[in-house]
Amino acid sequence: MLKTGILNPQINNLLSRFRHTNTIVISDRGFPFWKEVETIDITLVDNIPTVLQVIEAIRPMVVIGKAFMAEEFLNLNEEFTQKKFLKALEGIKTEFEPHLEFKKRVPKAIGLIRTADTIQYANIIIESA
Repeated sequence: MLKTGILNPQINNLLSRFRHTNTIVISDRGFPFWKEVETIDITLVDNIPTVLQVIEAIRPMVVIGKAFMAEEFLNLNEEFTQKKFLKALEGIKTEFEPHLEFKKRVPKAIGLIRTADTIQYANIIIESA
């Protein structure tokens, strides 16, 4: 029985398949469903867990070379919230792009982890180095 680290078997399986240039989406609770992308829904109640909690949990386990977020995140969220996300992604090249362009990346992802985050446009696509 696992005692530490990621305990969710579906997330462990997804992370073990996260190879060079693969992407994983970590989304807020309202993110749409794509039938071609494996989705692991870990929502419980509002904001449990959050996108940042998932990033913080998986970061020690994988090598992330790049992250993508929607420009709308910067336009609709306070500076305090923006700083928390940038701190969680510190050392990772992060690109902001229009949300419609961001969504075009989703079908190429090997998986999507849906959180209960209520922050607008809190979605992140991580790319393995």
